[in-house]
Amino acid sequence: MMPLRRFRIHQAREIKEAAEMLAQFGDKGRLYAGGTELLLAMKHDLLRYEHLVDVKTIPGLDKIELKNSTLHIGSTATHRSIENSPLIREHFPVIAEMERHVANVRVRATGTLGGNLCFAEPHSDPATLLLALRAKARVQGSKGERTLEMDELVAGAYETSLAADEILTAVAIPLSAKPRRAAYLKFQIHERPTLGLALVLELDDGQNIKAARAVVGSVSPKPCRSDKAEALLAGPRDKVEKQLPHAAKALAEAADPVDDLEGSAEYKRHLIGVFLRRAFDRALQRPTAHG
Repeated sequence: MMPLRRFRIHQAREIKEAAEMLAQFGDKGRLYAGGTELLLAMKHDLLRYEHLVDVKTIPGLDKIELKNSTLHIGSTATHRSIENSPLIREHFPVIAEMERHVANVRVRATGTLGGNLCFAEPHSDPATLLLALRAKARVQGSKGERTLEMDELVAGAYETSLAADEILTAVAIPLSAKPRRAAYLKFQIHERPTLGLALVLELDDGQNIKAARAVVGSVSPKPCRSDKAEALLAGPRDKVEKQLPHAAKALAEAADPVDDLEGSAEYKRHLIGVFLRRAFDRALQRPTAHG
């Protein structure tokens, strides 16, 4: 293991100042939040930066609040604070449950949601679940603010669509006006998950599923959903149960799994079928998102 190369940490006092620093440093600078992934990559000499812009010092950027029927999670909120947030446990317990299984306690106490999303590691748990929950990313840079869908933010493996001076400031997750149930399951035997699968179901007053969002992660460069799969996951519950194998096949085709150290593409396709059924059963056992 190579020693860390020399670098400087600059502590920003506000978002505008952090954006200006990033613009000034260009390719030699990188945003720093929890640093759990970034510093490890730098230690192994996989990434090299002379300047790190620390945004944890910006007041309010770690805030978790509910306003206008939307849950807002600040980008520097740690996985641990999200896991333990009473607000999240009440309205989106599926998020708290997912966070409880991210890496280990040490990483969760230091790592941040924004850092996780912006590092765009293909095996990210939060990116997969947030896409299923229709979350949006709030971004700010020198040219102003904009909002991105989660699948727009994560462009590919270790790649986002953020401009060089843009900062992810918060993630916004809408509450549903309809009864909604959700589940997030993952399969992991090595350091990284082999599969992450998120399922969100909107229900009517009976046994009908009005709409569904199914997202699979860890099997390919970025989380993926399928309109065809989601159409098969809507309708009377007994009909949907019979269509689960077809929905899993459509989801696997859209994700197009790749062979890697976590498993073969064929193995991952099999897991998608197994875990979609498990997620379906889990989601309908109990409500996991506020309606």
